[in-house]
Amino acid sequence: MTGTLYDVAIIGGGPGGYGAALYAANAGLSVALIEKDRPGGTCLHRGCIPAKALLETAHVARTVAHAAEFGIGVEKGPIDFRRAQKRKQGIVEQLARGLSGLLKQRRVELISGTGCLRGDGTVAVDGQRTIGARHIILAAGSRPRTLDLCPADGKRVLTSDEVLSLDKLPASAIIVGAGVVGLEFASMMTDLGVKVTVLEAATQVLPALDADVAAVLLKDLTKRGVDIRTGVTLTGCETPGASVRLSFEGGSAEAECVIVAIGRVPATEGLLDPASGVTIARDGAIAVDATMRTSAPGIYAIGDVVATPQLAHVAFAEAMVAVKDILGEQPAPIDYGLVPWCVYTAPEAAFVGVTEAQAKASGLDVIVKKESFAGNGRALILGESDGLIKVIAKRGIDGRPGAILGVHMVGPWVTEQLAAAYLAANWEATPDDVAPLIFPHPSLSEALGEAFIALTGRGLHLP
Repeated sequence: MTGTLYDVAIIGGGPGGYGAALYAANAGLSVALIEKDRPGGTCLHRGCIPAKALLETAHVARTVAHAAEFGIGVEKGPIDFRRAQKRKQGIVEQLARGLSGLLKQRRVELISGTGCLRGDGTVAVDGQRTIGARHIILAAGSRPRTLDLCPADGKRVLTSDEVLSLDKLPASAIIVGAGVVGLEFASMMTDLGVKVTVLEAATQVLPALDADVAAVLLKDLTKRGVDIRTGVTLTGCETPGASVRLSFEGGSAEAECVIVAIGRVPATEGLLDPASGVTIARDGAIAVDATMRTSAPGIYAIGDVVATPQLAHVAFAEAMVAVKDILGEQPAPIDYGLVPWCVYTAPEAAFVGVTEAQAKASGLDVIVKKESFAGNGRALILGESDGLIKVIAKRGIDGRPGAILGVHMVGPWVTEQLAAAYLAANWEATPDDVAPLIFPHPSLSEALGEAFIALTGRGLHLP
């Protein structure tokens, strides 16, 4: 034993783990954070932050390509991807240093190594050191899901980890998966000159996004040169010469590399001693209740190791729920059906709540209103008027729109506009509640305000 009994020991230093550490330390608890790499996890080092940094490089390239439309005489030159990667890594390092400093300031003890929960309720670190704590939070994160048909080799078949560390872009790429990660890579790469093909098993890109909104994104990506094929079931993978060929019913696709973007799986291998008493479901996720408690007393699990949306902001929220429960504060459970989702493609997509199809499949009578960005002054000024906002509200017994059930958006900077929609849906607001609120003009956000007004039956620009 170390001789120290912590109030909370946390295995994993990603958003869930370090979020729990900071929140618990702020509440006066003694905290040990066990991390095998560096604090920040996938999000900071191999996910959210580096991916969005490279997407911003793509945004600048796209802006330069259209500079003449704004009266600016700039020619788009070759892409220096090494320099883009250097900038990306600089952002990651700055945030990593800030996080490490914050953990130190809050007096969180950072323990380097791989933690395993033992049967006696302690944590073994690399099998050599034992940590004791009154409460333990499991936050080991996840790893990219791979294809048995086409195993990742880090060279021609890549996961998101390898893509974000490339020092040179391929001439062509096949992306397997048209979810958030797959479409973000497709958007970034096509803007940087890569010939991109996307293969998706589902019949729609971003299946969780409303079909009308997803269609706008599909059209825009296709217009920019991305070859997107849905309803595809892979049947073979070959590596002829320096390329990779994927076969599927009715055809095949060949490229310099394949990027597998079909989701992530919980990183629970080696995390638990068989005698720990923590239940793991067949999908590898740890079973928890509404307060993030596992089946073992005093043990919690948060973030990607549980079967909830694998989003950094969800992990932060789960961290606070777990710590509040440890403190005896009886936290309200998270409503996972109303978490915000953001996709940083061009155009961006963002949504909260149900789609129109989901609402109707649940037997709900709904009223829907759509607002295009085509007539939005700010969007026209930016030169990015492709987009749509769709609001789904429950029809009340008087026939008028009731609670807002979902808001789905595609267009310029909609990820920054989602907060208002998120608040409206989570507070069960009605269009009558939010329509009187003032949205600034000219702004992109007024498109959402206009949709709310139109739902009341007295729209300004919408009928």
